[in-house]
Amino acid sequence: MKVIKFKLIAILLLVFSFSQAQVSINVNFGTPPVWAPAERVETQYYYLPDIDCYYDVPSSMFIYIKNGKWFRSASLPYRYRNYNLRGGQVIYLTDYRGNSPYIYHTKHREKYHKIVFVKPRKPESPRNHGNNENHGNNHKKGKKHRD
Repeated sequence: MKVIKFKLIAILLLVFSFSQAQVSINVNFGTPPVWAPAERVETQYYYLPDIDCYYDVPSSMFIYIKNGKWFRSASLPYRYRNYNLRGGQVIYLTDYRGNSPYIYHTKHREKYHKIVFVKPRKPESPRNHGNNENHGNNHKKGKKHRD
């Protein structure tokens, strides 16, 4: 009888433990920075191709490479002090979860390279390229016009 009670208690504990093992995962990616585009996208990382770095939304940290090593900082490095975050291109990395988005840096750099806009050249004004025509001026130097 003790063996049956022991087995019954063991089965009940086992069933109870499995029923409580259901895990609920709620991922909170944090508040986007004020410079991020207006549309809200649930993502952990942004890639900033203009300056070739990442932004970790939950920790509010920039991730950038310096001398071949990746660094995290609450602010951009000094070399980007004049960069306008509000005017820059922001790529939402929605396909990556983890702590090191830079493991795909080569892929991100190739896919989202900085697009350089070239200003169109102003059309050149018509010039007199060696043409000595007077363009309707019949006056010759040193001579007066007669009626």
